Amino acid sequence: MSINVQNLVKRYGALTVVHGISFDVGKGEFISLLGPSGCGKTTTLRCIAGLEDADGGVIRIDDRVVSAPEQGVLVPAHERQIGMVFQSYAIWPHMTVAANVGFPLAIRKVAAADVAKQVDEALEIVGMRHLRERHPSQLSGGQQQRVALARAIVGRPRVLLFDEPLSNLDAKLREGTRIEIKRLQRELDVATVYVTHDQEEALSMSDRVVVMDQGRITQAGTPKELYRRPANRFVADFVGRASFIDVERANGAGWSTASGIRLKLDDAGAPEAQRYQAMLRPESIEIAPGATARVEGGDNVLEGRVLESHYLGAYTEYLVDASGARVKVHSRSDFDVGDAVTLRFAPEYCRLVALEEKRA
Repeated sequence: MSINVQNLVKRYGALTVVHGISFDVGKGEFISLLGPSGCGKTTTLRCIAGLEDADGGVIRIDDRVVSAPEQGVLVPAHERQIGMVFQSYAIWPHMTVAANVGFPLAIRKVAAADVAKQVDEALEIVGMRHLRERHPSQLSGGQQQRVALARAIVGRPRVLLFDEPLSNLDAKLREGTRIEIKRLQRELDVATVYVTHDQEEALSMSDRVVVMDQGRITQAGTPKELYRRPANRFVADFVGRASFIDVERANGAGWSTASGIRLKLDDAGAPEAQRYQAMLRPESIEIAPGATARVEGGDNVLEGRVLESHYLGAYTEYLVDASGARVKVHSRSDFDVGDAVTLRFAPEYCRLVALEEKRA
């Protein structure tokens, strides 16, 4: 494994912000740490980089132990052979593009001729070689981000680390830069850890996603696994848009809503819990005019009424009051607020999720 994190613990005084988490990143693999602000994802990344000192556990890069506080091992950041891109870019305003990119090599005492060669190679990869003598104030936000990317890959690091690198870019630039980062990562074939709170970034870029909450890993898997089969309500709600309907066992077999409407759903592998909900993705629900739920074979058919309507171009998002829940539906059909409607969905798109008990 290129990166191996075992039982990582990080504390700030009496406060534990990372609670013994473990994960691996293989050579050439792109992993995202996804979660809300304060969940411990950036702290985890900084421990891997050597910018924070871990309080427990072991971190290996290419089988070399770089952090093991119980054993007194702590390899400095500049000796870990990593490339890192920060949220703020962290480029020096008084240096040229070339000097910024070559800075990591200069502090490693690399010969000037080799620095110039490797800088040109890195700038060529990100399409910035023709701007090598400009200063950051003469660059756009997207160009400054490319300088940060070039600095991260100069010298061919063993691993790449990204700390929410696109949060300062507008929507159009973010989309293009996502593609550029993924292209660079494939070309370099290095293990990559990418921190983000944006589920679209995580789903579109990653081979695997590690979802974190309150310093713990709640679920890890491929983007499709997390989206289609979330382990609990938190993951279902954080990874993509979703609606939830309270459900209970129906006469010891199957599931039904609180109002007695039977549901056929995907409950394979669902963990034991005191309470459950059925999760629905808005694009997986059919919406039709009228109230026709009380028909023969009416499983997964709900009557409802449109509460809100939001036109979003490619589709309209409707909020429907159905079976005591507010259900989001994406559709190209036109409905007015107050219209009676019928919702239908296939069992494979209705996932049982567990409601976790709140931690003390």
